Amino acid sequence: MKAGKSELLKMRILYLDLDSMRPDHMGCYDYHRNTTPNMDSVAAEGVTFTRLYASDSPCVPARATFISGKFAAHHGAATHWGPGSEFQYPGHAHHHRPEDAIFTRLLRQNGIRPISFSSFADRHQAWWFAAGWREYHAYTEKGGGEQADEVNATVLPWLKTHGKEDNWFLHVQYWDPHRIYKAPLKYMRQFETDPLPPWPDEAAITEHQKSTGPFSATFLFNGREESPVPTMPSKISNMAELRCMIDGYDGQIRHMDERIGELFDLLNNLGVWDETAVIISADHAEGMGEQGVYGDHCCASESVHHLPAIIRWPGVGAQGIKNNGFVYNADLIATITDLLGIDVPRNWDGKSFAAAVRGEPFNGHPHLVWGHALYSCQRVVRTDRWQFVRTYHPGLFQFPPVQLFDMHADPHETKNVSAEHPDVVKECDHLLAEWHQEMFGHHGALPDPMQKVVQTGPWKYATLDGWISMLRSKGREDMAQQILDRLGLTNFAY
Repeated sequence: MKAGKSELLKMRILYLDLDSMRPDHMGCYDYHRNTTPNMDSVAAEGVTFTRLYASDSPCVPARATFISGKFAAHHGAATHWGPGSEFQYPGHAHHHRPEDAIFTRLLRQNGIRPISFSSFADRHQAWWFAAGWREYHAYTEKGGGEQADEVNATVLPWLKTHGKEDNWFLHVQYWDPHRIYKAPLKYMRQFETDPLPPWPDEAAITEHQKSTGPFSATFLFNGREESPVPTMPSKISNMAELRCMIDGYDGQIRHMDERIGELFDLLNNLGVWDETAVIISADHAEGMGEQGVYGDHCCASESVHHLPAIIRWPGVGAQGIKNNGFVYNADLIATITDLLGIDVPRNWDGKSFAAAVRGEPFNGHPHLVWGHALYSCQRVVRTDRWQFVRTYHPGLFQFPPVQLFDMHADPHETKNVSAEHPDVVKECDHLLAEWHQEMFGHHGALPDPMQKVVQTGPWKYATLDGWISMLRSKGREDMAQQILDRLGLTNFAY
């Protein structure tokens, strides 16, 4: 430990973990709608990171990174269950490896009490996530179906009792931005006269009718004809239905932001706000038309991996600034550790960007590599201009083996320009090969967990036979055949 424990006295950290939160739907990331006034106030007092990305998505791999400081290549949980989801806890039996500690145990070993309010472990049967916490509160038995007011019903009493105590790390998870959007209608209606984001437009929506996969414009509820809630449309076929979708998502966010404001008000009333660090981030974000997906997270797109990251750390000096360097969510965990004066374990993949929190020059990584292995299996190389996507298994989608997007000209990933830029494809493929060698080309390396998913197929929430059957029952043999042709299954029967 770099600093003596006496220097950590009265350190309080509130970590807000916002499931499925797109940063570009927050005011502090220049969104034109007033969705996040309370979180924006935190950004005004801290540092906002504009290019922080999840190394792996969605929920299970991302929160495995949160607790381990590692990429899925090293913690093993690349998907939600089954082959490729096996989290590798860094220890054996009754023994823990101190040089490779998980984040929660590291906090406890250095005098910080970690407390979590989250139903994540229950929702995904990811019991390893409960390891190391001093207290773990699952707030209800809804397993991710909770609204923010239900979360606060357990968090606020805890804060009233313990908020003035010293040296706690309080992790609070909110599910509101995750579909299904079911906040009170008044929140959705706050935005009914506000302009929509400029994309997707009518031309994009028309093109998206061709998508064959889950959570697509035509199959927004995976074959269900009607939306189960008034805050979401049944499909996306026109701008009115898109408005219902966007207003519902933004309404969920505004509802959550108001409940977050209750935590801030309580900390202020307790007289500890000025001594409390606040960190706001997410596990993954949410597609809103990108790659033909609406309101879910089915691939390794920019929209799914780009996360909010706001750090307000009292006493470090940086306020109201933005940093544009490339960083990972694993780096965020290393940064918190570093800011606490704790040595970052040498086996973590995360690298501290504490310098940026202090307002010092910081450039970030030259490029990033991230992956997804739930509805499809993909890895991405992201440079400043280019996003290179290699698809190992398309799942139920029509993803080609290689895609290249010019993120300066085409931030919504609408035009694959790989054929026009073979030199860029070659360079990015080389960067991916180098990354793969770094992750797996050494003694004791785990097998690539993504390849386990490729071998068995990414059939978790939507199975191949079930989806083909659904399409055929709706008279969409054309779509069914597209999927089978893409997978090379010429004689498929269900």
